[in-house]
Amino acid sequence: MAKPKLNNNKMREVKLEKVILNIGGTGEKLDKGFILLQKLSGKSPVRVKATKRIPTWSVRPGMEVGTKVTLRGADALEMLKKLLPAIDNTLKEKQIQNNFLSFGIHEYIEIPGMEYIREVGIMGLEITAVFTRPGKSVEKKKVKRGKTRRLVVTSQEIIDYLVTKFKTTVLMKRKKGQAETEDDSE
Repeated sequence: MAKPKLNNNKMREVKLEKVILNIGGTGEKLDKGFILLQKLSGKSPVRVKATKRIPTWSVRPGMEVGTKVTLRGADALEMLKKLLPAIDNTLKEKQIQNNFLSFGIHEYIEIPGMEYIREVGIMGLEITAVFTRPGKSVEKKKVKRGKTRRLVVTSQEIIDYLVTKFKTTVLMKRKKGQAETEDDSE
């Protein structure tokens, strides 16, 4: 006798944990990125420092190499609603992984409602949205840390979430067998 699948289990719900906006760069680009993230999110961004030495890029430990801001809760949901139309509500399958999705915007003026900021100029940014389930915080405890393998949000569940909440189109990668059969039918 097979067990019925429970679709209304509250502990299996997928929810948006946080949205991270970041811009990489040094010097003047870093300052411009800081201003852009401040205007875009309404929050105060933090500067990211390098931890490794990369001689080919003249990067040394402690050098500021980027800026980021993290949004949680209702702010994160509103920001994702605001940013997805900038890429025409279309994502590629490879941009979605287990537990998160990432995409970039080439120019911030593509975001609906954003106007050109003279002191920033034209610049892009990267967006990462992290998804979770209730109970995921168990792995962050110091005592009696639980096993959370079952709490992984799969890429298919994230795709379903995006389609229902934001009406997003996800471009699926064609497999080799599909490409050949579609060419034959034409």
